[in-house]
Amino acid sequence: MARQLRLSLSGPTSYARDAFVHGDSNREARRAVEGWPAWHGGCLVLAGPEGVGKTHLARAWADTAGAVVLDRSAPEVDAARGRPVLLEDVDRGVPDEALFHLINLAAQPGGGLLMTARTAPAAWPAALPDLRSRLNALPVAEIEPPCDRVLEGVLEKFFRERSIRPPKEVYAYLLRRMERSIPGAREIVRRLDEGIDGELRPISRVLAREILDGDNQNLDLFE
Repeated sequence: MARQLRLSLSGPTSYARDAFVHGDSNREARRAVEGWPAWHGGCLVLAGPEGVGKTHLARAWADTAGAVVLDRSAPEVDAARGRPVLLEDVDRGVPDEALFHLINLAAQPGGGLLMTARTAPAAWPAALPDLRSRLNALPVAEIEPPCDRVLEGVLEKFFRERSIRPPKEVYAYLLRRMERSIPGAREIVRRLDEGIDGELRPISRVLAREILDGDNQNLDLFE
């Protein structure tokens, strides 16, 4: 019963600016986003691998700028006239004509267009020649794979969401051995949480080692 209550207290994801974990791996991207509305042509692409904070940073900007968040599969171009716009996961496909018009509108007074993607615009699909030239000219801010400071910050966040406070030595051990990604950090916290629930053990370096060593043994089976 106590376990169920603890999980039910988890709230929705917060995109507050002060909840974003700062570090060397995202410093330049943060500076680029904060440069609005002086972006070249009113546009900026925020690129980086899964889970590095693109959506968090973009949503915080949208809240500050009063931007409208459009659906990439069917963006309403008229909603972008005279106001800033956030368009996420653009590399997964946006209708060519709509994206072309959104880029053009971004340069008009009151406009602006922040796009998130896992890849740079040169790799995005575009059958419209005029759109391809626009994409090739877009300014890009990249969020790099997480540095130690960011990884430790997100580990603390994920543990806090589960009401867990591990000793500092656990963080140091995990940072040396874990997969260096935000999804990897979320997964290791989940598994550690399951470990203490299933065996009534505290989170410790020993438990972390057991879980990570178990992962390595599983990988050896496929080599």
